Amino acid sequence: MAAGNHCTVTEFFLAGLSKKPELQLPLFLLFIGIYLITVSGNLGMITLIGLSSHLHTPMYYFLSSLSFIDFCQSTVVIPKMLISFLTEKNLISYPGCMAQLYFFITFGIAECYTLAVMAYDRYVAICYPLLYNAMMSPQIYTSLISGVYIFAVLCASVNTCFMSKIKFCKLDVIDHYFCDFLPLLKLACSNIYVNEMLILSFGTVNICVPMLTVITSYIFIIVSILRIRSSEGRSKAFSTCSSHISAVAVFYGSAAFTYLQPSSVSVVDQGKLSSVFYTTVVPMLNPLIYSLRNKDVIVALKKILERKIFT
Repeated sequence: MAAGNHCTVTEFFLAGLSKKPELQLPLFLLFIGIYLITVSGNLGMITLIGLSSHLHTPMYYFLSSLSFIDFCQSTVVIPKMLISFLTEKNLISYPGCMAQLYFFITFGIAECYTLAVMAYDRYVAICYPLLYNAMMSPQIYTSLISGVYIFAVLCASVNTCFMSKIKFCKLDVIDHYFCDFLPLLKLACSNIYVNEMLILSFGTVNICVPMLTVITSYIFIIVSILRIRSSEGRSKAFSTCSSHISAVAVFYGSAAFTYLQPSSVSVVDQGKLSSVFYTTVVPMLNPLIYSLRNKDVIVALKKILERKIFT
């Protein structure tokens, strides 16, 4: 028993993604493949941006930050999920559970605002191309990236602090593949009204504010693109935004479905499914979306490979 947080359990069992024995090995192979692609893709993107001097622009610094967030988010969640496919009882200690929740919140919120900042960057680049260097100076984009992480850490600290005050005295099985808000609240036997209000309010702010930023930015972007007389110019401008829009839609959509509802009405299986998108699928897809469809990244990769071959 941990007296400081009034907890009657010292560890939890993570139920995992599926309870069917015949699915454990296929799911393990699927998600270890996803994790390897995620790690190599995001670390590769960070390395490529670091080594390629012509990618040292605000757009790619934001992309490098997004890759770092995706790498950390997947590492917080997936390894523990993989264990659940191989063991009958996937144990996680109470401090380990709170730590996983803390870092999951931190990187989840950081991704929300990083996607919003990237939309703002595209807005400035397309709507004010002549002022781009002044409006996105090193001081400004460094402040934006720093602000994203500071706010994410603040939100995570508040939510985890209140979560640690909950008394858990019911069954210690978390019906999920990681320590998330809603499955944990189902195990509580103390009043969780404050926690539910915190989740709903923080969830609303951290999803709606970035979403409104993205939508507003793209409204101005679309208006500016439609004013371009050249069809080739319009096509090029749209292509720079399409990848970001698809990533935003998947991430915000799955997150909103999971968190913008009270825990009492959430459906566990649907919650697991939507969680898979923003904890495993999105971190894997982001480096692929932003690299395979980006000519600058492909050119930089070719130069790096040619340099290695000739060396």
